[in-house]
Amino acid sequence: MSVTTLSSPVLVQRQPNWLVRLFDYKPFLVAMCLAPAIGLLGVFLTYPLGLGIWLAFTDTTIGRKGEFIGLENFQYLLTDSLWWNAVFYSVVYTAIATFGKFALGFWLALLLNNHFPFKSLLRAIILLPWIVPTVLSALAFWWIYDPQFSIISYLLVDVLHWRTSNIDFLGSPWPARFSLIAANIWRGIPFVAISLLAGLQTISPSLYEAAMLDGASAWQRFRYITFPMMMPILAIVMTFSIIFTFTDFQLVYAITRGGPGNSTHLLATLAFQRGIAGGELGEGAAIAVSMIPFLVFATLFSYFGLARRKWQQGEAND
Repeated sequence: MSVTTLSSPVLVQRQPNWLVRLFDYKPFLVAMCLAPAIGLLGVFLTYPLGLGIWLAFTDTTIGRKGEFIGLENFQYLLTDSLWWNAVFYSVVYTAIATFGKFALGFWLALLLNNHFPFKSLLRAIILLPWIVPTVLSALAFWWIYDPQFSIISYLLVDVLHWRTSNIDFLGSPWPARFSLIAANIWRGIPFVAISLLAGLQTISPSLYEAAMLDGASAWQRFRYITFPMMMPILAIVMTFSIIFTFTDFQLVYAITRGGPGNSTHLLATLAFQRGIAGGELGEGAAIAVSMIPFLVFATLFSYFGLARRKWQQGEAND
């Protein structure tokens, strides 16, 4: 008798093709996901920055292709009194405005961190100066500082009778400078306050409760709990505030256009005046490039703030 053996079919597993294996490769997948963002940054940030740096080393003007001249533009800036004046006022403007925004913004954040009626509505109202377009804010301040129709002069002269004449806020250098600083502080307080408020709400209430049980005063709780725990967010928010303030253009240009007598020019407005209004693209680009060291300093400030966060968490610093 013959025996018939039935063999079971052998299942052959097909290997995935090269395209499937490629997308299973994690570094390639990460690169593909980041490619659109990198492309946008390259087109809208890297290329303009590279072009600006190249123009800074040329004598290009509007309507004429320039030639490479090396460091001549930067050598000229070192002898230009207007550039030094812009550097001086940019530093003063940034330092005073940043200090004012952080002092008032931190105080406001501490108040908003408490529990009181209509707290959400008040937070929304505080955001209004930041939401309003900068040019509209500048026009409002331009009317406030107007020598004839100023509301401040009206209150001091016609209502309170503390003065006999109107104040010309923008008619002389230092009053105009401080007027711009005040406008910048008013506009920047909401950004600082809301950002720091978000940081305050991450601090555990149990820390304050333990400190109060130990008899710590309000100042001691702020010094040993609030301020150290807020240091990372303070560093980041201050870095952004410094960058936004140092590169401010719209507020200054809309209110004073650098006047009176070029006394309120920041580096950004001076670069625009020389490069676009004056037609000297190479010189304007050199002024803009001269801002980079200050911005690098602000970035390093943020880095050291984040390094402090690692120290707080007990992590090893590389």
